[in-house]
Amino acid sequence: MMQGSEKRQAAHSIEKLFLDRWSPRAMTGEALTREELLVLFEAARWAPSSYNNQPWRILFARRDSAHWPLFLSLLVETNQVWASKAAALLVFISKTTFDHNGKPARTHSFDTGAAWENLALQGTLRGYVVHGMQGFDYERAKTALEIPNEYQVEAMVAVGKPGAPESLPDKLQAIETPNDRRPLERTICEGPFRL
Repeated sequence: MMQGSEKRQAAHSIEKLFLDRWSPRAMTGEALTREELLVLFEAARWAPSSYNNQPWRILFARRDSAHWPLFLSLLVETNQVWASKAAALLVFISKTTFDHNGKPARTHSFDTGAAWENLALQGTLRGYVVHGMQGFDYERAKTALEIPNEYQVEAMVAVGKPGAPESLPDKLQAIETPNDRRPLERTICEGPFRL
C-alpha cells in the first residue's frame, strides 16, 4: 500500500504518521480476527472527551458474521462495490447527553471524531486500510441497528487488509492515491473569523 508520505509534503515539521494516514479503498477481502479489531477499538477508547463522558459507541460486523449483510446493505451502491472486500464495517454513533446529569453534551460529535481518529491512526500503524464514509443510509442504520433516540449516527468505517488498486473498478483506480490538503492559511485565523 502506498504511504501518504510518499506523495504528501507537510508545510511544517509533523510526524510521518499524519501524512501516511489516508483512505484507500482497495482491500483483499481477508478477515481480521476479533483480537485485531479490539486493538483498534482500544485505541479509540483512549480518545479525549468532555467530562470524560466518552460518548462514542461503535457497532461492527465482521465479514464472516451474520450481521455482515445488514451492515453492507446500509452503504450506498458505490461504496458497496469496494467495501464488500473489507474485513469489518463499523458504525460510529455518539450519545447526545451526558451520563452524569442527562444534559445535552454539545461536543458529542467532536469527541466521537477524536475516537475515530485514534482508531484510524492505530489502523495506519498496523498497516490496515481504514476508510471513513458518510455514503450510507443514516435513517435506516438508526432503525435497523436499533439505535436508541439519545444516540446520533455519525459515520461508517471500512477496515481491512490492503489490496491491489487494480482490483477496483477503473473509475476508483484513478483516485486510489493519497490526496493533498488546502494550505494552512486557508484554515486558521488568529483572532476573529477572516477566512
